[in-house]
Parts: sequence; structure tokens; C-alpha cells
Amino acid sequence: MLSPSPVPSRTPSYATVLRTPHAARTFGAALLGRLSYGMVSLSLMLAVNASVGSYSVAGAVMALFGATSVFLSPARAALIDRHGPRRVLPPLAGVYAVLLAALAYATWRPGAPALLLAALAAAAGAFSPPLGPVMRTLWSGLVTDRELLRRAYSLDGVAEELLFVSGPLLVGVVVKSASPAAGIAVSAALILVGTLALVSSPAVRAAGVAPSDDKAARPDDPPAGRRLLGVIGLRHAMLVTAAVGLCLGGLDLLVVAFAEQRHQGTEAVSWVLAALSAGSAVGGLAYGAVSWRASNRARLPLLAAGLGAAVAGAGLSPGVYVLAALAAVAGLFVAPALTTAYLIADESVGAGSRTQAGAWVNTAVNAGSSVGTAAVGLLVDRLPPAVCFAVAAVPALLCAAVVARGSVARGAVARGAVSRS
Repeated sequence: MLSPSPVPSRTPSYATVLRTPHAARTFGAALLGRLSYGMVSLSLMLAVNASVGSYSVAGAVMALFGATSVFLSPARAALIDRHGPRRVLPPLAGVYAVLLAALAYATWRPGAPALLLAALAAAAGAFSPPLGPVMRTLWSGLVTDRELLRRAYSLDGVAEELLFVSGPLLVGVVVKSASPAAGIAVSAALILVGTLALVSSPAVRAAGVAPSDDKAARPDDPPAGRRLLGVIGLRHAMLVTAAVGLCLGGLDLLVVAFAEQRHQGTEAVSWVLAALSAGSAVGGLAYGAVSWRASNRARLPLLAAGLGAAVAGAGLSPGVYVLAALAAVAGLFVAPALTTAYLIADESVGAGSRTQAGAWVNTAVNAGSSVGTAAVGLLVDRLPPAVCFAVAAVPALLCAAVVARGSVARGAVARGAVSRS
């Protein structure tokens, strides 16, 4: 059970985080660039469909864009760890913005070749700058106190959640007066301006290149990425965040199916997903504001289990309003679970691998979300809704049990070693 300890009156607050020298400027620049990611997916989907006239083509283009963006994220992060954000981020952002601009130009009018759009989207995804992992690495340098760092990560996670809520709303504003391709153009401008503002921050200039964790590596050692995946703490963080992604990816599709079966419109779906995001924001802010006695590694499986239980319970909802309430309860665990996973990744590796470790966690949650949507899509027409919700909850519950058991086993080994010494 998570037991909050009393918070002293002088406990650092979110305002303390933002008052840290250079924090507000750096964070604001990163958020400006990350807003591009909140807009680009919907903009690209609408623009490709409007140009080609096929949702299947639009879906395939989006899948290519998402695949190269997600699965190459650790490789891009490794470049940043090795050469520093000031040398790597501007070229990545420049190429990414040019490719998005090319996509906007190609989709501005009907009749764009599907293969050209697919190639441009796949290339753009491959160059997408990992601003989220970079910002979390910068937080580690800006904020040295671990309690304050947890508040910084919570603030970062909640802000990112709000970006992915407000991004589609901005796309809706843009497409009312312009072609859907304009949304892609705006996304290109945001990522370029935000990235350039970020690398001009004194915090980034001071960060430089962290000392490499690979200096003592032997010639026959495995590559750095494989060695990172051998770190137990990082593996557990990735396992749980992948399960969280599976849960959330399945939940998004199940909400649509739930509303359709009850003859509710898309407005009902929007309210339920908004409740999920609101719950995540509230949970993240509350989680960061409280000091916990339990360690990050002890809290992570409990948070995942809470999410799984709430998703399983949502399948028993008699109507949309109850589903929205239970989605809000599920959301309470989302941002805290992700925040804790990123903290574990940060503390499990050396300074020279933090961006890459954060990118692996980010890749796990995004890949899990994609797999969850695909898996539930195969089941939703074959099984009752309550069973589908339960199936979506299983990964979070199962991974929570595995990670908790591993943490208990490691604790027992450590206690045994102490008692023998």
C-alpha cells in the first residue's frame, strides 16, 4: 500500500521547480516543440485521406510514420547521449521539418501518389527529434534533489498529456479555415522553432556531452543499447510501461465500441477519453505533490495494478456516464506510473545514457499502445465488451505481479548479503 509521509511546510513545490534557474525557459521551449507531436498525427491522417480519398492508405501512411518514429527513437537518443543535444537536435529538427513541409505540399491538393506519401512519412518519422527524453534528461541536470526531480517529472508528464489533448483541438481550428495539410505545415514550424529555442537555452549549453558509460567497455562487449537492456531496473520500467500502453491502446478502441453498441455518438467517446486525460492530469499533479515512503521500484507495480483493476472494472459499466467516471479513475494511475518508470530509468543508468534510457521507456509505451489497439481490434467483434475490457487489463495486472515479485526477490537477496557480511 502506498503511504504518503507528511510533507514539511518547506517541501519543494511545482513553483520551486519552475523557479529553478533556466527551468521555465527550457521547459517552455520543449513544450512548444512537443506540441507538434500533439498535432501531427491527426493532421497527417486528415491530409492524406483528403488527398488520396482512402482511409486505408491514410492508416498505412500513419503506421509507417509511427513505426519509424517509435522504433528508431532509442537510436536517435543514443546519438544525443554521445554527441550532445546542441549538435544532434538542430539537424534532426531541420530534416524532420523539411520532410513535413514536403508532406504538406504533396497533400495540399488531391491526387498525391500513395507511395510518395508513404516514403515521406516513413522518412519523417525516422528523423523526429526526441524532445521528451531530452527534456527529462535536462531535468536531471537542472534539479539535483530527487524529491524535486519527481515533481519536475510529474509536471512534465501532465504537461505532455495536456499537449496531446489540445493538439487535436488546434488541428480542428486550423482545418476550419484551411486545408488539412496546413496542420502538417504548422507542426513543422512548431518543431523547428521549439527545438532551436531549446538548444539555445543555457541549460542545454551547460549540459554538453555527458561522460560516456562505455569507456571501460571491452572490444567484445555487446553494443551500448543491448547493455542498457540488461539493466534490470530499466527492463522492469519498460515492461510496465509497455503494459500501460497495451491497456491504453485497447481502452481507446473499446470506448468507441462501447459507445457504438449503445448508439451513442462520437461526442460520448470524446467525453470518456477527456475524462481519462483529466484523471491522468489530476493523478500526476497529486502524485508529484506528495512525498512517499515507498521506493520508486515498489510503487511502480502497485500503480500498474491500480490501472489494470480500473480498466477491468470499466467493462462492467452500465452506461457511458459510469464508463467516463471509471475512465477518470483509471487515468489517476497513468501519469504516476509513467513518471515513476522514467524516474527508475533515470536512476538505473549513468549520466551518459539517460536520454537513451528514457527513449526506451517511451518506445515501450508507444509500441504497447499500438499492439494493444491491434489486439483488441481482433477481439472486439468476437467477445462481449466486459471480457474485452478484462483482456485489456490483463497485461498491466500480469506485469505488475512479475515486477513486484522480482523486486521482492532482489530485496531478499540484498538482505541475505547484508546478513552474511
